[in-house]
Amino acid sequence: MITVRKNYERGTTELGWLHSKHTFSFADYYDPCYVGVSTLRVINDDHVEPGKGFPMHSHQDIEILSYVTEGAIEHKDNLGNVEKITAGEFQLMSAGTGITHSEYNASQTDPLRFLQIWIIPHEMGVTPSYQQKQFDRERGVQLVVSPDGRDGTLSIHQNAYLYRVLLDRSGRAFQELIDGRTVYVHVLSGVLDVEGKILKQGDGAVIQHVGLLRLQTDSGTEALLFDLP
Repeated sequence: MITVRKNYERGTTELGWLHSKHTFSFADYYDPCYVGVSTLRVINDDHVEPGKGFPMHSHQDIEILSYVTEGAIEHKDNLGNVEKITAGEFQLMSAGTGITHSEYNASQTDPLRFLQIWIIPHEMGVTPSYQQKQFDRERGVQLVVSPDGRDGTLSIHQNAYLYRVLLDRSGRAFQELIDGRTVYVHVLSGVLDVEGKILKQGDGAVIQHVGLLRLQTDSGTEALLFDLP
């Protein structure tokens, strides 16, 4: 079964310096039908004006994943990390017992766009940690986050996997799904055909399906695929 969540159905936040689309309930946007999928709690598509950003604030007991699609983030936290996360890079913070951080647009002239993703961990009160990585842009379905950090992936405190899907024009890929698990696909760019369901930029879909999942495109696409407990 595939349930589509269209781009225009998402919630919004407009703060002048921040233009955000919320796949699930967040901040002042609340929809009881969309409060997350499995352990996936937040997907925010954030557009941040030059030189602006999120000042120091704290989180606890949440896995926070950011994926930069345009521009760069200037990151600082109370663990001593001072980093720049550029387009194509993934950042993963395990908040655990508590982490304080800021995220700003690193440019005074160029826009910043990134996805902010929250996943509920399977264990509370872990020691906070920080990870960041730029992966080669492999065509097909590429694992970037896993519970055990296999093959150089980022390691998350949850039985969850995140894949980046990159397909060229007329591209096709298959992903094996396991009975009892839930998959969520979020399209970043282009058009993606998921078992006959057409998803465009900003669209998402919940997939509960056993066997091989067929992903294809006529125009090229980039998407994220979450394999969740």
